[in-house]
Amino acid sequence: MASELLPPEEIDTTRERGRTAYLRREWQDAYETFSTLDGAEPLEPEDLERLAWSALLTGRDDPFFGAAERAHQAYVASEQNARAARWAFWMCFRAYAMGEVARAGAWHARAERLAHLSDCECAEQGWVLLPKSHRHTAAQEYQEAYEVAGRALQIGERCKDRDLVAFARTMQGRSLVRLGKVESGLSLMDEGMLAAASGELSPLITGLVYCSLIAGCHQVYAYDRAREWTSALSRWCDAQPQLVTFTGTCQVHRAQLLQLGGSWAEAIVEARRAAAAPGHTKDPTATAEALYQEAEVYRLRGDYEQAEAAYRSASEFGSDPQPGLALLRLAQGRVDLAVQAVRRALDASSGSMRRVRYLPAYIEIMLAAGDVAAAQSGCEELTRIASESGGEVLNAIASHAYGSVLVGAKKASAALEPLRAALAVWQKLDAPYIAARVRLLLARACRELGDLDGAALERDAARAIFERLGAGPDLSALSEPAARAQPAKPATTQHNLSPRELEVLRLVAAGKTNKQVARDLGVSEKTIDRHVSNIFGKLEVSSRSAATAYAYENGLV
Repeated sequence: MASELLPPEEIDTTRERGRTAYLRREWQDAYETFSTLDGAEPLEPEDLERLAWSALLTGRDDPFFGAAERAHQAYVASEQNARAARWAFWMCFRAYAMGEVARAGAWHARAERLAHLSDCECAEQGWVLLPKSHRHTAAQEYQEAYEVAGRALQIGERCKDRDLVAFARTMQGRSLVRLGKVESGLSLMDEGMLAAASGELSPLITGLVYCSLIAGCHQVYAYDRAREWTSALSRWCDAQPQLVTFTGTCQVHRAQLLQLGGSWAEAIVEARRAAAAPGHTKDPTATAEALYQEAEVYRLRGDYEQAEAAYRSASEFGSDPQPGLALLRLAQGRVDLAVQAVRRALDASSGSMRRVRYLPAYIEIMLAAGDVAAAQSGCEELTRIASESGGEVLNAIASHAYGSVLVGAKKASAALEPLRAALAVWQKLDAPYIAARVRLLLARACRELGDLDGAALERDAARAIFERLGAGPDLSALSEPAARAQPAKPATTQHNLSPRELEVLRLVAAGKTNKQVARDLGVSEKTIDRHVSNIFGKLEVSSRSAATAYAYENGLV
């Protein structure tokens, strides 16, 4: 039957065609050719390796394991223990990535045993250390992870294994970043990236290094580096049209950076491409991240139903939908739900960089809820993390948050310096949406200080950006107080608030919660809830922050 699939006289030609396709990195052609050849005669171990890698790089896990295990067994039979150990390691590596922990553990134990059967030191003894480093990372034992990866790196250098050196160095860099040593970690990661970009590494390790380092850059908000290396990854992927394994991750990174740069329509296109991989190539992690990224753009544009659906889909694929979902609830005027969600997410997070993911949203939501004390506490933590970790963007995030808290606390003069420092960084990074949000805070501060021209300039600049981006909710929030920014009229003709509602509004604008207002006025919290709801309706606003802005715009406080 085998000879019917491929005539004997074509076997040699087919083998050479497959090897040529492999060298040219035409992974689909190589996979199909070696699969056909495998039906005609048993493949040599080296060709089994080529079949395994071609299968993996085209997103085919079952054929990968089939070819890899056969290569492993062939090397065991010929007592080539080091090569057998290496393939056991790669099956461990892939099984772990697929979430098959028991299978991964079994292959790791075999790889470790075979690696140490060698009479002298071999690179495989370094490779089998890497899962141990990863386990330390998962347990948040970052110093131990760094040290184990360092031992692997030293073995790689002595054995002249470039792949092992680059991969171990990358893991060391990620560990340092998690330890808060951001600049040292990024420097190590850059060194690993240079090896990948120069073509020194095998295709799989090249892709792994790119994706790991770009993810690390996003983790610490090193957006300049992320842009540079994402462009390099895109070029590397584009040069291999038949590559599947890393394209989804690359598209997610591109979507993140496109959103940051204000190219929202293109960001959605990239996110959808990442999430739309066919079943046999779908990467659940990349799909989840792509759906979350798509939801973020929908939220910013005001497409709340689509945002809700995308956040839920991201959650189904294993992504944490926070803080985006909490910010969606805030935009919908469901402040209590937003508070509960972001508090839960922040309380469940540990590690400085992980908490930075939630803290800016936490501060924004607490300010909208009138809990200035909680916002101040979050701001202090964010400032401390930025100070300890360093980095221009982290400091800008902290300055932005600090400025927003000062504006909320009616300390406009003190808010100007941190807000202008944050604006300079966001403009330098070409992050127009965030820059526009900072400008709105500057406008509020300028108006409070009596600088009406300065306030108008900042508001007009923000409006132009929101219009260009299609940021509907921000435009709506901007237009409400702007339309009413007329000389104050008697309260009864301007807003129809009762004297009691006006009293409640002034206390809300002072940053007090409903519970605090109720205590001050000697009534029940339910009564204040009703007053606040009536105020929102009469002023045609949907949040405490919008009501506060209205009060200040119209001289009611």
